[in-house]
Amino acid sequence: MRIIFMGTPDFAVPSLKTLAESPHEIVTVVTQPDRPKGRGRTLTPPPVKIAAQDLKIPVFQPEKVRAEDALDKLAALKPDLLITAAYGQILPKRLLDLPSLGCINVHASLLPRWRGGAPIHRAIIEGDKETGVTIMRMVEALDAGDILSQVTVPITEEDTAGTLHDKLAEAGAKLLSETLPHILSGDVQGTPQDERLATYAPNLTREDEQIDWTKPARQIVNQIRGLNPWPVAFTTSEDKIFKIWKARIDDEYSVQDEPGTVLSVTNDAIRVQAGKGIVAIQEIQPAGKKRMSVEAFLRGKQMAPGSRFLVSISEGM
Repeated sequence: MRIIFMGTPDFAVPSLKTLAESPHEIVTVVTQPDRPKGRGRTLTPPPVKIAAQDLKIPVFQPEKVRAEDALDKLAALKPDLLITAAYGQILPKRLLDLPSLGCINVHASLLPRWRGGAPIHRAIIEGDKETGVTIMRMVEALDAGDILSQVTVPITEEDTAGTLHDKLAEAGAKLLSETLPHILSGDVQGTPQDERLATYAPNLTREDEQIDWTKPARQIVNQIRGLNPWPVAFTTSEDKIFKIWKARIDDEYSVQDEPGTVLSVTNDAIRVQAGKGIVAIQEIQPAGKKRMSVEAFLRGKQMAPGSRFLVSISEGM
């Protein structure tokens, strides 16, 4: 079977490596172009390109995959199947119609829940207890094709977007290897998604990142977990930005005050009043500094009870 694989970030790498170990031929890997990254704006290849080059597989990086010259090049490869995993561009109908066995996608959610570009982050932010991976047939609508297979992955209290990403990437690769033989033999028909249950996971915005201290402690802690390790939740105090990497709910502290008020400062945590409950910040990153424990943070800065974080973006305007 001749396969075109399309993916870009780390999530897609285990699926690519699994395919490379199969008896099928990956005729090319399509990925996003190299982009400037970091303070030096160094031109950096996407993780899938690095993996494909290590595997000695040809790489194709069109700026726009729907461009006619890109489509002509892919058509000339005469693929039987096209597989995408977090590629990052919408595929045109001409490409969807190209492979004889169709196009399938490895999606990091239990569709129809969390269609869109940020399903892992949204699942944690919204407090889901489980998520998973779906292998689906691609159609001309966002993540709306028939479901070929699914696997469920629990979300623990300790999970961040980073840890859950790694679990789902491995689960997706395993599910892909289990599903491919059924696609090849034609004994998997697919199940239509229930549109009534569809929810959407839009890409994250700057607004998603700022902590709103009027929200319940549970929502704030979920937001911090769901944005770790990228893009990381933040708050502000005295016109300074602080990224918050890790926090927990403190059910035992009895003092209460206005939302955003620092209630206590100890070496293990900075306790902050939320709209309901208390958030104990455990790891923090001042602007221009590295991520650090609260104990290390307090060695260089005094933060006393009664200090206050801005409640939300609107308060600072």
